[in-house]
Amino acid sequence: MAKIAFIGLGNMGGPMAVNLVKAGHDVTVFDLVPAAVQAAVAEGAQSADSAEAAATSKDFVISMLPAQQHVEGLYIDQAGLLDIVDKNTVIIDSSTIAAESAQRVAAEADKRGIKMVDAPVSGGVGGAKAGTLSFIVGGSAEAFEQVKPILEAMGKNIFHAGDSGAGQVAKVCNNMLLAILMAGTTEAIGMGVKNGLDPAVLSDIMSKSSGNNWALQVYNPYPGVMDTAPASNDYQGGFMVDLMAKDLGLAFDSAVKSRCSIPMGSMARNLFAMHAANGNGSLDFSSIQKMFADLD
Repeated sequence: MAKIAFIGLGNMGGPMAVNLVKAGHDVTVFDLVPAAVQAAVAEGAQSADSAEAAATSKDFVISMLPAQQHVEGLYIDQAGLLDIVDKNTVIIDSSTIAAESAQRVAAEADKRGIKMVDAPVSGGVGGAKAGTLSFIVGGSAEAFEQVKPILEAMGKNIFHAGDSGAGQVAKVCNNMLLAILMAGTTEAIGMGVKNGLDPAVLSDIMSKSSGNNWALQVYNPYPGVMDTAPASNDYQGGFMVDLMAKDLGLAFDSAVKSRCSIPMGSMARNLFAMHAANGNGSLDFSSIQKMFADLD
């Protein structure tokens, strides 16, 4: 059993922390939203009044935060956890941020003799609840071996992508592809519906044909087709449009810096940015279906 601090209990972080509790770990949680803390405590976690208090005397500190300013603020700037945690504490940041930001925080941790990995996730809220997430880890091989047993309590596939920041690079590549697939899936379903097809029938056909993809398998974007998908819950929960737009921005920035051509990724970025600007930022990203079907 490890002593773990978990900071950031959103749609993903909350279920991840609960799975650590279920695995028998001693978990202390902190979030700025009291209801999120209360939900984790109801499942057996302990609460702390601050991130600093949560992270004191822990074997591992795990963070799951919205953006790089929050990560840098937590570890370096405002909270300064790197100056508070024990030297033998291992830090796991599962936020999706720029690789350069992850490398900056990891370098500051290294200066203090603290091991840190970036470990962004894939698998959505369903995967977080089921404990079947994929973790994409950047950091030393030694640190990876230390964090792997902890990550296995929350995920099914644990990958070591490379050195610090590599996890973030792999994650934005994955999310760019996911956005492209979701946009294409919603476009195809929208065209089928407007030409008289039942969305469930069309989805079944495509899922068993060459157009098959993750969205059709487990995350259908059309309301009523898949009961467990956010689309059937008014696009509530899941992975917010604002966060997908952020990740596509990270992919775009990475492409500019590496002089890489991403025409489809750029189109996906524009589509999700426009969808967010139209007041849909807090909805699940599959709500981009609204752009291609008369759902309102």
